[in-house]
Order: sequence, then structure tokens, then C-alpha cells
Amino acid sequence: MTRDPPRPARRPTEVRSPFGSRSDPYYWLRDDTRRDPAVRAHLAAENAYCEAWFEPLAPLVARLEAEMTARLKPDDASVPVRDHGYWYFSSYLAGAEFPRYLRRGLAADAPEELLLDAADAARGRDYYEVGALEVSPDNRVLGWAEDAVGRRQYVLRFRDLAGREAYPEALENAEPDLAWCDDSRTVLYVAKDPETLLGRRVMRHRLGTPQAADVCLYEEGDASYYLGVHRGKSGRFLYITLHSTLASEYRYARAADPALAFTVAVPRARDHEYQLDDVGERFVLRTNDAAPNFRIVSAPIAAVADRRSWRDEVAARDDAFVAGFEAFRDHLAVAERSGGLRRLRVRTWDGREDRLIDGAEPAFTMRLGAHEEQDTTLLRYVYSSLTTPPSTYDYDMASGKQVLLKREPVEGGYEPARYASEFRFAPARDGARVPVSLLYRRDLPRDGRAPLYQVGYGAYGLSQDPAFRSSVLSLVDRGFVFAIAHVRGGQELGRSWYDAGRLLAKQHTFDDFVDVTRFLVAERYVDPARACGMGGSAGGLLIGAVANQAPGDYRALAAHVPFVDIVTTMLDESIPLTTNEYDEWGNPAASRAVYEYLLGYSPYDNVARQAYPALLVTTGYHDSQVQYWEPAKWVARLRELKTDARPVLLRVELEAGHGGRPGRYERFREIAEEYAFLLAAVGHPDAAAQPLG
Repeated sequence: MTRDPPRPARRPTEVRSPFGSRSDPYYWLRDDTRRDPAVRAHLAAENAYCEAWFEPLAPLVARLEAEMTARLKPDDASVPVRDHGYWYFSSYLAGAEFPRYLRRGLAADAPEELLLDAADAARGRDYYEVGALEVSPDNRVLGWAEDAVGRRQYVLRFRDLAGREAYPEALENAEPDLAWCDDSRTVLYVAKDPETLLGRRVMRHRLGTPQAADVCLYEEGDASYYLGVHRGKSGRFLYITLHSTLASEYRYARAADPALAFTVAVPRARDHEYQLDDVGERFVLRTNDAAPNFRIVSAPIAAVADRRSWRDEVAARDDAFVAGFEAFRDHLAVAERSGGLRRLRVRTWDGREDRLIDGAEPAFTMRLGAHEEQDTTLLRYVYSSLTTPPSTYDYDMASGKQVLLKREPVEGGYEPARYASEFRFAPARDGARVPVSLLYRRDLPRDGRAPLYQVGYGAYGLSQDPAFRSSVLSLVDRGFVFAIAHVRGGQELGRSWYDAGRLLAKQHTFDDFVDVTRFLVAERYVDPARACGMGGSAGGLLIGAVANQAPGDYRALAAHVPFVDIVTTMLDESIPLTTNEYDEWGNPAASRAVYEYLLGYSPYDNVARQAYPALLVTTGYHDSQVQYWEPAKWVARLRELKTDARPVLLRVELEAGHGGRPGRYERFREIAEEYAFLLAAVGHPDAAAQPLG
């Protein structure tokens, strides 16, 4: 195998917009059909070069992978969830990449019943992933979604659970969710547009009939919305959900209604986002109406569209962000963010009791667990921190007592006391205070010599919570400080934190990431010559911008499935997800200001003749979220223009999509390779076989 990096041919293509044209020398690497032999040959050459570069590190990669997989309990099982007279759970057989999905009756001696063996379904396939898995109301039919390519074009299948016979139909090109009607013979699903891969039509399917006979119940004409279906917790209603970046709409129908007459709950309106569920004779909504950080209201079902009927259950607060809720018969459970961390609050509907469930560690997160029944006082929640593995609790909302049901096992002698965590605020250059979560060994000297592994995301209002990651112990045990930079674009500090990191304020995301690194250097946590960073997807865009804007601050960067060609993608409505993203990034075809702003930070367009950190870039050939050609083009341009001799590597997963390899064990191979790359970059003795110079 060659040691010379691939150099794809330059074939300039004009990329036009209403506000100017750009010449793209590597546009030809885009192949929507994924059949072009020249493109396939180039990607194969990239993999060959990557393999050759990692060859001296192969023993280290294998050792790291073995460390990570050894921390998993081989035959682990999930905590059972109660639903319609059964306990539902999943389990792994020792060494299996995929779980088995099972149930058993409520009696203590009830036998286990196998619903689906994903390991068996995946056998002989290069890729396999299970989406939704739903049992019919009469408990007799299983419906599930599966993806055998990685393109997120799911196939829905059905099986009779009594006789184990599979129904003949396979519903192609669907979203991964489905909703059963009360007759247990009718199911709703969302059909995708074959080109943009966006959910567009809600279809009604009768078991045992061909997909061609399915009836369209609803078609969405606005390409900025994501479409979904589900059955509510009470079981009385089916919901059609529509969400864009800045607006929502729910439609509901009685699950027992053969006509499935859907009614709009609250009509969509610009800048109004809400979620909805029913309990008793009312709807409960999480809404940002008159509440930037959201509030929770309730209203009579028939009057929910009239906002004058809304009654505050959880009022708006400036110091707390309402992130989600679960509605029960007698209680309301709320996920809230305050002080940068996620906590839970439980209250009675009359407001007489209100309790905060908090954490005792510096950096932690709490999330609502799986609930399928409303008539209960037990709240299932999961607690985790940088040192505490995910821990599932049942909390009695009536008494306040809680029981630990399971703490995820970490094999191999893991001792939390060996590690320290902190939650700090780093000063940003514009005066903002950026939260940062830290993990390191307690015996690590605070002398400014430690290597740094810093991760960030900062988009879509998604927060990177300080949860346990067993894999990162392989770096921390080798002297790294692990940092999560909670940059603007997430919602760790509320809605304003998100708004300050999108559209024409996106530069804050990149500045925050760099300013966190500089803070950690100034506070003598880490060595400025050994700082490394990582991000994926929109976090890969962050890494790409940082590589251009602050290359001297980092020794090495890892960008997974990175969104790096933002201008070209946002100009092309045929590319999956483009139209959904206008309120996140802006529409460069509709505004000169947006066009120029995106062009100002686009990683691909701003590669310069300068020295860069060492770069490891990954992509999935079938990625539906960030098309493979974005990172492929970026790597080609980096190699063409950069002035240093540090490596730029591209790993292409030819049989995977946006999430990489889905198996329980195989996902650690990619992480092990990334860690070996970073260890080589910082000159760790374990990676002496591949010095970066």
C-alpha cells in the first residue's frame, strides 16, 4: 500500500448563486448514484492511504479496542419497562453486536418471549439497524423498522407473535416510526421523498395488503418541516407531529376512530414551538408562547387551540430552561436546565407539592426514562456524570422515595474514586461565560503539561451533557484531560444560548471552543502544544472552522462526518435536509448577507496556505445527513493548500451512514483508531511507532 496521500484531479466546476459564483475544483467527487467508478476508486485510495498510515499503530489500535470492549458486560440487559400487561426489555448474548428484544408477563414466573433477534436479522448484512419497535394494542403483532444500508430509508416489517409468522409486506422508504390504531390491524407510518429523504406523507396501511394499496392521510407541502407519527401514552390518540427549527404543529385523531379524522391542536405559527400529550380530559403542552425558555400549560382538549384557555402548570423562568416533560395521572415530571446542568422536577397538578431532584456531583445530567403508562406514581429517570455510569432509578412521586434499579456495569476494575470532575466557566472573548465540564485522573499533576481532548457541538439547540463515556477512560488513564466545551448553539444556558450560536451569530460557536482551550491552558490544566479537539456532524463544522481560524492552538483534530461545505449544500434543495436547515444556518440563495456570512466561515471555502493541525476525518458513504463528498472534498483541498507535513487522513466507511457502524462492539474500532491518532499526535509513548514530528 502506498504512503503517498491521494491527489484527486482538479476539475473546476462553477457553483452559481444569486450573489456570485465560486469555482469548485473537486465538485466532481459528488456522485448521487454512488456508482461512479472514478469516485469509488478515489475513496478506496483514501482508505488504502489511511490503512497504511495506521499500520505501525495497529497493535495500539487493537489494544485500545480491547480495553473499551472489555469494559462492557458481555451479557447485559436493559431495565424492563411496563406496558399493557408485559415487561419489555432488551438483552445481549455474550459477544453479540446486536440485541434481542423480549417481553414477559407481569407474573414473577412468566416466561420470556422473543420479539425480535436483531443479531439474527443482521446476519449476512454489512449494515443493520433497528428503528421503532411497536407492539399492537392487542399485544399480538410486532411492527418494527429496519435499515440495512445506513441511508435512514427504513423498511417496516410485521410479525404475528402468537404463531411467529411474518406478514408478507415490507413497507419501503419510510421514517423509523409507526403508530397502531385500536383495531391492531391498521398502522400509520411516514413515507419519505426518494430524493430529499424528507418525510412527506402520512400513510395508512392495513396488515396483509400491499404497500401500493396504502392510503395517504396527510401530505406536508412545506419542505422545512420534519414529519412524524406516534401513539400517545394514554392510548386514546394518534398524533401527526410537524417540527421545523422555529415552529411546530400537532394533529390528533382518536385511535379508535375508523375514519381517522385528524384535528389540528394548535395551528403552526412562526416562532411558536410546542410539544403535546394528553392526560385525563386535557392536553399538556410545552410551549415557548410568551416564554423564551418554555413553560408548561394545560387546556381542555376541545379548546386547546384557544390560547386563552391555557393554564400555567410550570411558569416561564429566566433562570431555568424547560427541556421536556412526562404527564401522569396525579403528577407532572419536568426536565429543566439550570446553571448549565439538567435536573428533574416533580409536582402535583394542584401545585401543593413541588420537588427538585438534583445531583451531588460537580458535572452531571439527569433525563426522563422510558414510560409507557400514565396511571402510576413511579417516575423512571436516569442519572449519569463524568464519573458515574448511567444509573436508572424509580422515584415514587407520592412519597419522594427512590430505588436504584440498575447502574450500568463497567468491567475491568473501574474505580470512580480514581477520577475527578469539575464544572467551570471559561471567559469568552466577548465577555460571555462558557460552561466546560472536565474529567481527569485525581493523581494528574496540575502543572500545565497534560494533553487535552476537548469535544464540542453547538448547533440545533442540542446540548452535550456531562454524561459517562467509558471509552474516554482510555485517554484519561493515559494522562489526558477530557473537556466538554458547552459552546453557544446548544441550550445548556437556555434558549438565548442557542440563539447566540446560529444564523448570523454562528461565529460565537467557534470562538467559544477556542476560548475554552485557551482558558484551560491559562489555568494550567493542559499543555498548549498538546491540545486536541473533536466534533461530529455540525460539530465537525465546528472543528473545520477552528482548523482554519485557530490552527496554532491545536496539535490534532478529529472531525467525524463533518458538515464542511455549507455554502454549496445550502444552495441545493435537492440535497437531503437542506430545506429543513434554513432557520439554523440561513438561506444563502435568499439573502446576500447570509451568503457572505456562510462564505466567511465555511471550512471548505476557507482552507488557506498555512500550517494545520494533524487531521483525522471520517465519513459514511451512505450518509443521508452529511453527504460523503463534503469531507472528501475538504480533505483534498487541505492537502492541496496546507504548508505543513502533518497528516490529513480520510476514513470512509463504505457500508455505513451518518452514525457509523451500529454494532455494540464494532463502533469501538473507529474510536480506537481516533485515540491512537491523538496519542501519536501528542507524542505518547504508546504511539511511538508512528511519530508525527
